[in-house]
Amino acid sequence: MTYGSPALRRAVLLANQTIPAAGLAKLTWGNVSGIDREGGFYLIKPSGVAYDELTEDHLVPVDLHTGKVLAGDLRPSVDSESHRAFYLAWPSIGGVTHTHSANATAFAQANRDVPVLGTTHADTFNGPVPVTRTLTPEECATDYELNTGRVIIETIGDDEAAAAIPAALAANHGPFTWGATPQKSVDHGIILEAVAEMALKTLALNPNASTPPHLQERHFKRKHGPGAYYGNPRP
Repeated sequence: MTYGSPALRRAVLLANQTIPAAGLAKLTWGNVSGIDREGGFYLIKPSGVAYDELTEDHLVPVDLHTGKVLAGDLRPSVDSESHRAFYLAWPSIGGVTHTHSANATAFAQANRDVPVLGTTHADTFNGPVPVTRTLTPEECATDYELNTGRVIIETIGDDEAAAAIPAALAANHGPFTWGATPQKSVDHGIILEAVAEMALKTLALNPNASTPPHLQERHFKRKHGPGAYYGNPRP
């Protein structure tokens, strides 16, 4: 049995292939999933398969409620349980991305939020991109990947909060991003890496740099919410 519509399978494949194309990961250090809410499963990159070898047939279907692989003999990404936690917590999201992009991961390793230092950040993230607390020894020893997802949910909050800031840094680990589709989740990963690089350079020039809250709000609201006016409708 083949799981997922042709459109979903294609979307998840292309989103995964975007990771190396955008320079977000070395080797196989990243993964994207996409969910079929009606079917109760998601498709995710298999563990350790190179991006240039990846095909739609490699994608692993995982049951949303049990975490069990539904078909095939490939193991899902080791981060699958983190993805599953997000899908269960946030019903509005349709895709999840995890990478180890260098600049965002530097903030995660420093246990530091990515601060809002300019309008580029505020266009997408309505506030700092937060870093989680460090997992306890017990959380690392049992259900580590699931607990990684849980601590991000604990940090972000509810579905509305996840839409306002579609990214978080797992402490000492790396960035997770999400969105309405698999590609949107990767796009947020690309933006996060860009603003993390900008933040590092800005803080090197001026450790006390900041952006006025009213300017942050203006830039976020012109792209999001009922009063948004950025861009043009698709034909």
